[in-house]
Amino acid sequence: MITNDGGLVRFKHDVIEEVCRLAWENNLNEETKNELVYKLIPGPKPKFRCCIYKEREIVRERIRLACAENTSNNPDSKNVVQVIDSACDGCPTSSYSVTDNCRFCLGKACQSSCKFDAISPGEIRMHIDPAKCKECGMCAQGCPYDAIVHLERPCKKVCPVNAITYDENGICKIDEKKCISCGHCIHSCPFGAIGSKTYLVPIIQDILAGKEVIAMTAPAIEGQFGNDISMAAIRASIKKLGFSDMVEVGLGGDMTAAYESLEWTHAKKEGRKMTTSCCPAFINMLRKHFPDQYKENMSSIVSPMCAISRYLKLTHPGCVTVFIGPCIAKKSEVLDPTVPDNADYVITFGELIALLRSKDVKIEPVEDEYQESSLFGKKFAGSGGVAEAVIECMHERGESTDDLKLRKAAGGKECFTALALLKAGRLPEDFIEGMVCPGGCVGGPSKHKTENEVMKARNKLFENADDRKIIPNLADYPMTEFSMHRSGEMDPEMTKEVLKTV
Repeated sequence: MITNDGGLVRFKHDVIEEVCRLAWENNLNEETKNELVYKLIPGPKPKFRCCIYKEREIVRERIRLACAENTSNNPDSKNVVQVIDSACDGCPTSSYSVTDNCRFCLGKACQSSCKFDAISPGEIRMHIDPAKCKECGMCAQGCPYDAIVHLERPCKKVCPVNAITYDENGICKIDEKKCISCGHCIHSCPFGAIGSKTYLVPIIQDILAGKEVIAMTAPAIEGQFGNDISMAAIRASIKKLGFSDMVEVGLGGDMTAAYESLEWTHAKKEGRKMTTSCCPAFINMLRKHFPDQYKENMSSIVSPMCAISRYLKLTHPGCVTVFIGPCIAKKSEVLDPTVPDNADYVITFGELIALLRSKDVKIEPVEDEYQESSLFGKKFAGSGGVAEAVIECMHERGESTDDLKLRKAAGGKECFTALALLKAGRLPEDFIEGMVCPGGCVGGPSKHKTENEVMKARNKLFENADDRKIIPNLADYPMTEFSMHRSGEMDPEMTKEVLKTV
């Protein structure tokens, strides 16, 4: 896990691990949850906050999140991303602060530039009254010594859609009408005050109940655990947890690319611009901030996760599907009622590690081989990977892409800019590949290693993969028997056209 504080992440995962251990023992109840609080924070001295009472309250909230419950301060929230109020108290309440560089000069340019009477002389430097400050920044611009700095809180700084504000006590508040569940705020908070609901407990309960629970691993998982840990090794360890099987979602990438490529072909002929449909945070950005473009320009094809879930629910009636990836927003995708038969649950790489530890399972190299996806499907996880796969499908059908204009938007700001241009009618490209995480899914908030480390390991692992084509690969799967449309409607004519190759 990549963060400013590895100890903080380990603490989060310790809570999840202990909750999972209780769930495996079928001993998770209010009494054992309370005992867990004291086990993790025995006292009498605090470990990381002002007192053990605050620490215990934070642990209680983390246990709630680990049990897929809302935090106590957000009982009616429908968001997967939640704020722990008791942990959010260490950031400055004022965005603009006067530093020691202040010369307390006679000119008082900062005071003269402020239109809200927020600046006044202190004992040794100028003082900004946070109650009056409107954060216009004029004082910082006016200071000749650059003594006034803009201290933007980490969670707000990384939010690409300005969904974070603060109440009168300086506690972080998430505007759910704006939030796209990208999860970037979670790992930016140095106090661990923001988290997401975790669905490991119901997954454990389904496994213990004898249900057929099948894991679906994101393409981004390859390389997360080193270049000697193959998909077969990950599959073996996941089956040790009690999962019936595992399928790589890179296969779903092949499915999505094949169908989106046909949509792109038709849209190009009609002069209509389109966006991809794989990144749930990007879809949330479209839906909440660009609703007209969501209706007019977004692909109607399901994400790779949903494609594999529908395939599994067809071939394994009654099964429970669990997506494992680096993405927080995927948790919001499965809650979308307009897309039926999607994954039942989503867990992150970090949560997978906590689950493995809860049963003392380690991911170790194996000699077995496992591959269901083409290399193009595997590369869906990187920026440009979706577009590369879509273009490959066009080539496999004998179509020319010489005049195709593509915009690869990776990162929240790039995505927002691309959609703003689309809305204004000023987008020069024909298609937008949108990924809210920098570098694509491999840069997701729950990545286990740095992007460079992951990419090096992925390239090594990919050397062992075969070079199967996308559309011929799909011939081995019942594509005519389940829908690739978000609505769930069948379109046999489209499938016939999709599966044609030269």
